[in-house]
Amino acid sequence: MLAFACDYMEGAHEKILKRLEETNYEKEPGYGNDSYCESAKEKIRRACKCPEADIYFLTGGTQTNAVVIDTMLQKYEGVVAACTGHVNVHEAGAIEYTGHKVLTVSSCEGKMEAGRLREFLQSFWQDGSHEHMVFPGMVYLSHPTEYGTLYGKEELLKIRKVCREFKIPLYLDGARLGYGLMSRHTDVTLADIAEICDVFYIGGTKVGALCGEAVVFTKNNTPGHFLTMVKQHGAMLAKGRLLGIQFDTLFTDGLYCELGAHAIGMAERLKAGLAEKGYSFYLDSPTNQQFVILPNAQIRKLREEVYLDLWDKVDEDHTVVRFATSWATRAEDVDALLALL
Repeated sequence: MLAFACDYMEGAHEKILKRLEETNYEKEPGYGNDSYCESAKEKIRRACKCPEADIYFLTGGTQTNAVVIDTMLQKYEGVVAACTGHVNVHEAGAIEYTGHKVLTVSSCEGKMEAGRLREFLQSFWQDGSHEHMVFPGMVYLSHPTEYGTLYGKEELLKIRKVCREFKIPLYLDGARLGYGLMSRHTDVTLADIAEICDVFYIGGTKVGALCGEAVVFTKNNTPGHFLTMVKQHGAMLAKGRLLGIQFDTLFTDGLYCELGAHAIGMAERLKAGLAEKGYSFYLDSPTNQQFVILPNAQIRKLREEVYLDLWDKVDEDHTVVRFATSWATRAEDVDALLALL
């Protein structure tokens, strides 16, 4: 079977597996207090050009979103997200499970627009009954979005301006950040994200690691007793070194960027081949997720040989299919998929 359903179907990059094996019998303190976590934190600070950043390693993306949002909000507050945002659509109510509502605004190709965000916040504060409503306490973005689209630097700055205006923090979900940073159509760097956002995370699970995400607080704004609450949420590994070793490896000799660039190269190869064959795209994605409109009959046949992900229904006979490349996608697999199509 060819695998294009998502970008975490493989295990981990061989350099990570080698480091885990090499360090296996070393004795290190637990809960992220080991030398590898400290080394990884320093490398991430340098990559972000944010020497004052506080960095924590958590187990996975859903846990990270739930912990960050829950710890940064008051009990009466919710998080504002695009209606297509991951926390609203694909996290099984994990945010609501913590007691916070996801407040949604309309999106355009998966992205939140600063103007619509301002309208939403103004509408809340102008409502005479807002004391009886869920207060908007922070803004959530993902980069790339659920549709593989990217925010430009100017778009992020406009959203930050709105957040500053209403005195709420800006949080960026970077589960696929490596693929966004290495897109050939981005003007956003890791340093830009660290400067613009109050908190964000660098995704490892989908970009070459076995598991794990690195949360980065950029403005000396880490919630009090954050580590304790990470543990309360079940997002802490006793053997925190496993996460530290992985991120230390990813941020050595540019590996994280290398893996992101590889996935983008494979996506561009697939995209060009699909275009050449005359297939229609649901939208123009500049990252590793490509959304293609296919006849349902063809999808049924294709699924006999390809792991793929169904997205949106177009009409009775057509559906949007997501093909995702990853750090491990091989050129021969892309060519085999194109041959099947």
